[in-house]
Amino acid sequence: MLELRHISQNYAARALLKDIDLRVSAGEIVALLGASGSGKSTLLSIVAGLQPPRAGQVWFDGHDITTQPPEQRRFALMFQDFALFPHLNVQDNVAFGLIEKRLPKPQARAQALGMLGLMGLSSHAQHKVWQLSGGEQQRVALARALITQPRALLLDEPFSALDADLRSSLRDEFRSRIQAAGMPTLLVTHDEAEAQAMAARAVRLVDGLLQPLWYRAG
Repeated sequence: MLELRHISQNYAARALLKDIDLRVSAGEIVALLGASGSGKSTLLSIVAGLQPPRAGQVWFDGHDITTQPPEQRRFALMFQDFALFPHLNVQDNVAFGLIEKRLPKPQARAQALGMLGLMGLSSHAQHKVWQLSGGEQQRVALARALITQPRALLLDEPFSALDADLRSSLRDEFRSRIQAAGMPTLLVTHDEAEAQAMAARAVRLVDGLLQPLWYRAG
């Protein structure tokens, strides 16, 4: 379980986040909504370990990880611009995290090929990422995120760069794959339809405070 306890943060001398409490269970997707500048991405950055909170703690599975650097948290962070490496082919993009963990390249590439198979992208393994469509690139980004078996997944407006039809087709697919992987997932979005399609629960940041929106049982 991912837990945020009394998280506060300032920005430009104003209180951006005020005493935020949030729990995300294994396999649960929680949507975090709010207007631009409300602090959504700041909160995600704190969870990822990219910046410290002014006050409060981040806990995971009963352990305080507030001072842990990002690489020790083993969380995967996905952005709206995919953040793929243009100089690498699709297979090596997916294998990158395993190679960084010092898994031998042949093994990393074999695992990457298997993951691409799950995503329906085996035939694109040797293509450059810029040869793929936007939806295919986003699947590659998800494959790269999942292959290292992260403990949690953090999504920052993952579909906002895609057209409406493609966003709709990817939402169900991503939800099912995330739930199958059993990771607590925090989805930052400004899109209520996206939240409804993917999340079991939604909260909204308003004036630095977290407000519950809805919860879908089952």
